[in-house]
Amino acid sequence: MTLEQSFAANLRQRCPKSGGDQILSVLDIISAASFDNSYFKNLIENKGLLNSDQVLFSSNEKSRELVKKYAEDQGEFFEQFAESMIKMGNISPLTGSSGEIRKNCRKINS
Repeated sequence: MTLEQSFAANLRQRCPKSGGDQILSVLDIISAASFDNSYFKNLIENKGLLNSDQVLFSSNEKSRELVKKYAEDQGEFFEQFAESMIKMGNISPLTGSSGEIRKNCRKINS
């Protein structure tokens, strides 16, 4: 991931090489207190705070096109977000003896 230079410099000033675990940074530097599509605009400008987020724009063409679409069309982002929330709300997690809380999310508990 390649961060935009001034954004990277700002993060370096805020984050010490060790410690500083209580220092917080917003994920959306444009409109931290609003729910909008600025997060996707940040990714296009290489200003994604987390590497796992920035790869949405840099890793492959399919995810890059989604980032561009949501950055350009806030209404489309809102519509897709609402649909995704409904789908997630309909997930029936396993509970009680039918499910488990994994100690390591990559493998079933032994």
